[in-house]
Amino acid sequence: MTKENISKRILELSESSIREMHNLCEEYNGINLSQGSPDFPMHKRIKDAAIKAMQKGHNQYTSTWGIQELLDNIAIKLKEFNKIKADSKNEITVTCGASEAVASSIISLVEKDDEVIIMEPFYENYLPDTIISQGKPKYIELKPMKFIINEEELKSIFNSKTKVIIINTPNNPTGKIFSENELKVIADLCEDFNVTAITDEIYEYITYDKNKHISLASIGNMFNRTVTISGFSKTYNMTGWRIGYAVAEKKLTENIRKVHEFLTVCPPAPLQYGALEGLKLPKIYYDLLSKIYQSKKNLFLKVLRDVGFKCFEPQGSCFIWSEYSKLSKLNDVEFAKYLIKEIGVAGVPGSSFYRDNKSDKKWIRFSFPKSDKMLIEAGNRLLKLKK
Repeated sequence: MTKENISKRILELSESSIREMHNLCEEYNGINLSQGSPDFPMHKRIKDAAIKAMQKGHNQYTSTWGIQELLDNIAIKLKEFNKIKADSKNEITVTCGASEAVASSIISLVEKDDEVIIMEPFYENYLPDTIISQGKPKYIELKPMKFIINEEELKSIFNSKTKVIIINTPNNPTGKIFSENELKVIADLCEDFNVTAITDEIYEYITYDKNKHISLASIGNMFNRTVTISGFSKTYNMTGWRIGYAVAEKKLTENIRKVHEFLTVCPPAPLQYGALEGLKLPKIYYDLLSKIYQSKKNLFLKVLRDVGFKCFEPQGSCFIWSEYSKLSKLNDVEFAKYLIKEIGVAGVPGSSFYRDNKSDKKWIRFSFPKSDKMLIEAGNRLLKLKK
C-alpha cells in the first residue's frame, strides 16, 4: 500500500498524543494521568439497570437516535440544568459518545473550504473532524494563564466564509469555563455572520468554587444556531460505555441524524437503559460529585505547585494545565516521555493541543480523577524532578 492509495486528508491526521502517552504508560507500568478516565466506581443503580435491560432482552437495535424514554429524560435535564428547551422527538440525538456527536455535527455542517474557528489549546478531536469534513480550520489562541477571549481578535477572524465555531466549556485541556459575557460575544458574532456554534459541554457538572457552567444555547436566540453536545461518560464514571448526545433545532438535528445513522446505526441498547437510570439519580449525587472533584483538584494542584509546576487553577473539568520551565529544558514531548520512563507518571504534552503540534511552550496536561492515594504517590514520584 502506497500513500497514493490513501486519502490525502487522512494522511494529514496524526496519532492521538493522549493514546500514545496512555500506551507508553502501560508499557512502563506508570501512574496514568494522561486520560480523563475516572477510577471511581459507577453508581450501582446505573450498572444494575443495564444488566436488567440485557436480561429483559434489550439487546437489539434501538431507534437510530435513541430510546424515547432516554430522550424524554435528557429533555427534562436540559430544561432544568442547561436552561434549554428541546423537543425530545425531533431535537435530541443519542450518539456513541460525545466524540461521535462532535464528528457527526461537524460532518453535517461543514463543506469543502468552509471555515471552522477552533480555539487553542483545543481538545485533539476537533481538528481531525474538520479535516475529514474538508473544512478549513481558523485558529484563535487563548493566551495563558487566563485564557480569556479577546473580542477584537475573535471578531477579526469571522467572515463570510465562516461556517462553524467550536466551543468547549468547561475546557479540555485548560479547565477554563467561558463566562456569560464571553458567550454573549460569541453569540453576537454568530448572529452577525450567520455562523453555527458547536459546544462541547461534557464536563458541565464538574465545576469549582463559584464558577458556574452556562450553555451557549440558553443565551438569546442561540438555540436556533447551536449544537449542544454532552454525554454520560464523565458525570457517571462510565467512559467506556460511549453514550453521548447532540441537541439542536429540528433542521440541524435532521442532518446530524443522517450522519450519525450511517456512522454507527445506534448506541448500545442496554447501556442506554443504564444511562437513563443515571438521569434519575437524586440531586445529592451531583453535590457529592462536585465535592469529590473539588477535593482532588485542591490536593493535586498543591502537589504540582510544591514540585515546581506553574499551574492554571481549573474552573472546571478534570485537568490541570501546567508549565514546567523551571523543572526541565526538554521540549514537551521529550519531557512527557521522560516523566513516564524515568519518573513513572504520565501526562500529555501541551503541543498536542495546538495546530500542527508545534507549540514551543513548555506545557503538560495532567488528569486527576484518581484515588487520593494514587495522586499522592504521583506527587512523591514527581518530587524527583526537584533534584
